[in-house]
Amino acid sequence: MKLTLKIWRQKNAETKGKLVDYPIDGIEGDMSFLEMLDVLNEELIIKDEEPVAFDHDCREGICGSCSLQINGEAHGPDRLITTCQLHMRMFNDGDTIYIEPFRATAFPVIKDLIVDRSSFDRIQHTGGFISVNTSGNTIDANTIPINKYDADTAFEAAICIGCGACVASCKNSSAMLFVGAKVSQFALLPQGKIEATDRVLNMVKQMDEEGFGNCTNTGACEVECPKGISLENIARMNREYLSASLKR
Repeated sequence: MKLTLKIWRQKNAETKGKLVDYPIDGIEGDMSFLEMLDVLNEELIIKDEEPVAFDHDCREGICGSCSLQINGEAHGPDRLITTCQLHMRMFNDGDTIYIEPFRATAFPVIKDLIVDRSSFDRIQHTGGFISVNTSGNTIDANTIPINKYDADTAFEAAICIGCGACVASCKNSSAMLFVGAKVSQFALLPQGKIEATDRVLNMVKQMDEEGFGNCTNTGACEVECPKGISLENIARMNREYLSASLKR
């Protein structure tokens, strides 16, 4: 395939960025999107031009660091996949592809397509954990009976990889699906009951302080989520928050 790439280039957080056109040829449908970017960067290096900076790690859809906005969609036109799992067969010969970083005040651009998502880490630090000492006591945890529906639902919430697609796809840049998933994975299990009150109050407070917006109720976050995290987690977080607020 022969393509035209319009890629966001930005030297650092302090400078203004712009879209730059890059023609590219010889792209095969079986290539992943990141492999296509690798081909482009090899060409730029040969021309003694600065390669495009983009984030990636596992390239297996697990870490979420490869997150890109492709033709206005988080992770591109496919569903339930991350950018590294997107294949070029989703595009056609002659296409123009817009490639940008995730856009959110809480995700400032570091360089080109790389954004700083440490705001998610700070939210996690305020309550996304349990303080039970499991060292040498894991057998006790395994003896606690848990309803299968609750266990399955908690696991479905826990598969959130924190990529930020929910934020990028929301017109308010809301992180409620991410926070809802992190609250849910503990709220449904007995191990998470100890800090339940502090957890949801602290995580929601930190979410607001980081500059994320409110939920729009449009459901765009669930549609674009590569792991299919359900909106039910936002509803559960709201219930947990109301209950915790009444206790306080």
